[in-house]
Amino acid sequence: MKNSSYTRLNVVALMAILSCSSVTMLWLFWRFPIATAVATIAVLAGISLATSLAVSFDGEGFVDLDANERGASSH
Repeated sequence: MKNSSYTRLNVVALMAILSCSSVTMLWLFWRFPIATAVATIAVLAGISLATSLAVSFDGEGFVDLDANERGASSH
């Protein structure tokens, strides 16, 4: 029963946060359209850059790990 109430509380909190965020973004876009659009594009570009860097770093780590495992198993 406690898990159910915590889950319900988490869903309500998530919906409240998303609603607040949406209303804030809409108000900012209504009040300052150019600045909000530029800031949004900059944030999305930063997230995209961080994602591509993370994938490239992770990809190299997996390749090195696989090579080390193959080398260790052949001994």
